[in-house]
Amino acid sequence: MSSYSFSIFPNDNFLDLRPYQYGWEQCKPLYSFGPFVRNHYLLHYVISGQGLLHSNDADGVTHYHHLHAGQGFLICPGQVNTYRADEDQPWKYVWVEFDGLRAAEYLDAAGLGISQPIYRPKDPAMGDAVRDRMLYIASHADASPLHLVGQLCLFLDELVHSSATRRESKGGQLRDFYIQEAVNYIQRNYQRALTVEELADVCKLNRSYFSKLFKEVVGSTPQEFIIQLRLNKAAELMKASNASIGDISVRCGYPNQLHFSQAFKKCYGLPPREWRKQNKPR
Repeated sequence: MSSYSFSIFPNDNFLDLRPYQYGWEQCKPLYSFGPFVRNHYLLHYVISGQGLLHSNDADGVTHYHHLHAGQGFLICPGQVNTYRADEDQPWKYVWVEFDGLRAAEYLDAAGLGISQPIYRPKDPAMGDAVRDRMLYIASHADASPLHLVGQLCLFLDELVHSSATRRESKGGQLRDFYIQEAVNYIQRNYQRALTVEELADVCKLNRSYFSKLFKEVVGSTPQEFIIQLRLNKAAELMKASNASIGDISVRCGYPNQLHFSQAFKKCYGLPPREWRKQNKPR
C-alpha cells in the first residue's frame, strides 16, 4: 500500500487563487525535509502522529514548533524551513500548495503568516472539516481545474473561520482595483520586457508605493509575479503544443534560451526538455 500521494494542478488560468500541488504522506520515523525555500504558500495539516517544524520569521530568526494531530503549519514563499517526523510517532499529513492575488489576504484573515505559521482550530470538529477538504483535493487530481479551484476557495474559507488566530480582514477594494489593473496589464504584455516603473505608471502610482502595495496584495514582488506567470505559460505550451523550447522561450518573454532554462529549472526543479518529457500527455 502506498505511503504517499502527490499531484500537480494542470492549469494556470486562475489568478485570484490557484492550487499548485497537493497530496498526503505517511512519513517514516525521523523523516526530514529541508532546509528548503518554496515559491508559493504551502499548508500541511497533521492527521496523526507528531513532528517538529523549524522556520524562519520575517527577521530571519529560526523558531521551533512541536506539532501534533489536529494542528497545521504554513510555509510562506521565500521562507527557509525544515520539518521532521517524530521518531516514535511519525506524522501523517495532508498538504496543499497554492498562491494567487487573494492568497495572502485570506491567510492574513486566518491570522497566519511568516511569523505565525501554526494553525490551531477553534474546536476539533472545525479542524476535521479543514482536514477533510484538503484530503478531498488531494484525492481528486483528475477533477476539472474549475472544480479544484472551487474546492481551494472552500478550503480557505473553512481555514479562516476555524482558525483560533482569526482576525477581521482589512478593507481594500481600491487597493485591489489598482493591483488588478497591473495584473491585467502584465497578462497582456508578459511576452516583452516590463519594468516596475511602467506598471506603476499604468496604475498612476508612485513606484515605491506601487511595489509595496503589490507585495501586500499578491504576496510577491511585481518582477517575481512576472517571472512566475511566464514560466507557467511556458509549462502550459510545452504540454499543449509541439513548439520548440527556443520558440516557447521567446513567446514567454525570454529571448535568451539559457536564461529561460535556468529560471525554469529553479522553479520546476527540472530543465525544460526533461520536464516536458515527464509531463507532456501521451
